[in-house]
Amino acid sequence: MRNRIISLAIIALILDIGSLMAKEGPTNRLINEKSPYLLQHANNPVNWFPWGEEAFRKAKREDKPIFLSIGYSTCHWCHVMEEESFSNPTIANILNENFVSIKVDREERPDVDNVYMNAVVSMTGSGGWPLTVFLTHDLKPFYGGTYFPPGDRWGKPGLERLLILIAGSWKNERTRILDSAESLTDFIKQKTVLGSSDASELDEEVLNKAYNHLIKSYDEKYAGFGGAPKFPSTHTLSFLLRYYKRSGKKEALKMAEDTLMAMAGGGIYDHLGGGFHRYATDERWRIPHFEKMLYDQALISRTYLEAYQLTGKEDYAVVAGKILDFVLNRMRHPKGGFYSAMDADSKAPDDPNVKGEGLYYLWRKSEIDRALGKDESEIFCYRFGVEERGNIPHNPHEEFSKKNVLYAANSYEDTASRFNLTVGSVKKIIDESSGKLNKKRLTRPEPFLDDKILVDWNGLMISALSLGAIVLKDRRYKTAAEDSARFIMDNLKDGNGRLLHRFRDGDAGIGGMLDDYAFFIQGLFDLYEASFNIRYLEKAKDLTNEMLRFFWDEEGKGFFLTAYSGERLFVRPKELYDGSVPSGNSVAMLDLIRLCRLSMDTGLGEKADATFRSFSNEISGTPQAYSQMLIALDFSLGPSKEIVISEGKDTAKTAKFLEEIHNGFLPNKFVVFRPMGTKEYEKVKRVVPFIENQPPINDHTTVYICSGYVCGCPTTVTGDIQKLLAK
Repeated sequence: MRNRIISLAIIALILDIGSLMAKEGPTNRLINEKSPYLLQHANNPVNWFPWGEEAFRKAKREDKPIFLSIGYSTCHWCHVMEEESFSNPTIANILNENFVSIKVDREERPDVDNVYMNAVVSMTGSGGWPLTVFLTHDLKPFYGGTYFPPGDRWGKPGLERLLILIAGSWKNERTRILDSAESLTDFIKQKTVLGSSDASELDEEVLNKAYNHLIKSYDEKYAGFGGAPKFPSTHTLSFLLRYYKRSGKKEALKMAEDTLMAMAGGGIYDHLGGGFHRYATDERWRIPHFEKMLYDQALISRTYLEAYQLTGKEDYAVVAGKILDFVLNRMRHPKGGFYSAMDADSKAPDDPNVKGEGLYYLWRKSEIDRALGKDESEIFCYRFGVEERGNIPHNPHEEFSKKNVLYAANSYEDTASRFNLTVGSVKKIIDESSGKLNKKRLTRPEPFLDDKILVDWNGLMISALSLGAIVLKDRRYKTAAEDSARFIMDNLKDGNGRLLHRFRDGDAGIGGMLDDYAFFIQGLFDLYEASFNIRYLEKAKDLTNEMLRFFWDEEGKGFFLTAYSGERLFVRPKELYDGSVPSGNSVAMLDLIRLCRLSMDTGLGEKADATFRSFSNEISGTPQAYSQMLIALDFSLGPSKEIVISEGKDTAKTAKFLEEIHNGFLPNKFVVFRPMGTKEYEKVKRVVPFIENQPPINDHTTVYICSGYVCGCPTTVTGDIQKLLAK
């Protein structure tokens, strides 16, 4: 469960992978797994099994229900439950005697997580991690929840009593349990079958409806949507940027900008090291849940880049650059892939036996005073709201006693006025002080790094880095994106050339799912625009054909999460909702539309249109829940542009034209490079046939701006592009 339900000042012996491997004593079957999350439980007295046939057969053979626990390695409350319950010999004995216990990493198996999360949400109305589910022999859920304390607490049963009750019911009330499992399974199957034959076309009105819903849920005082906890939900902000461009409604831009500024000023942003924490536990964006996820860095940085393109405000570019630099510095595999996450918890700097949330990031004022000296510290502490007694207002269990989260409490201008300094000198002092404190922080025990590499999240990061390379004009980001794409293509394929999902410790495994294909295809499209390497366009086309072959639902339209050849669960999931990560269907729609416009394959556009139509009832009902799908719809509705740069002998002009093209916010476009060389030209033409009619004029590099393959007058003159794009 993601909210703070309890507070533990000391969480002893939450093991990182290195210490886990070195620990003496018995291990369970998880010791042979690659998942860092499963390895964190390998020394539990619980007789854990990984998800698989061995566990399923044992449950049937011994006539025991299955205890399924799903989480991930950087989840604070997963750590709490591991320490409190799964390391508890009494609870372990109850589990071992009465259940077959299965542990699943939700990041390795998003399909398993999706199915059983939907089950728990159906039963309880909410979900989260750790996810706790009880299953029959045939894997049908009959009871579940999220975090359970070991003993009764807060008016809910503790895990120990719950296990005893369910074990008794399994023996004495089997029929009721099986009936409940059947009813729940039928309900989930009906809920999962998205699509409707009597649905209607989606048009611009659904975009208006989403905007109006967002206005109603917008927090006028602190920005963002709803109350605490507050999540970045940056695809919603990206939708608002597009809606502003389409409609001209200034309130859409204001909501997006105010939220981006509130996030960047809040404690959810790491002001020393860059990057964003997972979410804010309060309405003011001040107190974060401290884990850092790769997908958040990708999605958030992309939205800041878009805001910079739209407004030209340098602050957005600075934040985006610091996020990307953080990822390159702290989350990058030596050969190019990107790691998954950094833990919320870490060991205390002054006591290695103490471990808790946020200890790596929190500061006592006395520490800052010693590190900076009196004068610098006074300025720094005023800027970032540091107080002697600590600045975390809601601290009922004193876990954050006298500690501070850094947040922009006062502007540079206010700080300069208070200390009778110029804004420039204050910024210099803050930058230098931040560098000193970051260097000091690097001496602390670092949070655990989950070093598995996931194709879907890497696809998101490739997209962000590619846009960063274009917008910030920094080749490092293009190189990093290319290295990640190469890593995936070299290391994450099976014997038949199909994508795999996870790589860790030299091992690639788990069949690729829809998100892997959709997100990586999107990354390859974006990387092509940053590099004009035709290999990426060719690979994106090949993978799109594979995605259609293995995941497309011809009857209900859209895409299943799992391939036809994948493991059969009690329901084959199809996800549409855009949560913390956009749904695979939403991104796949944009992939289809982009490839349709490039390849002139109208069948791809027809599939996208049929999917919008099939899902129109769900989207129209609560459009704000499908913001990434609305981004795809916005592209589909148009207007959109196909821009061709046809290379001439004056090759230096290409870079100037590109700078003009990207010097504004034009998301619904695709830029194609028509090279001079015959061999390369033929490669591009095979993917993008319409470039045949856009040659260079008189051997001069020429730009064609087209819409629906109808092109305006070409230009060979730099400085004209923005005028032509505005037509």
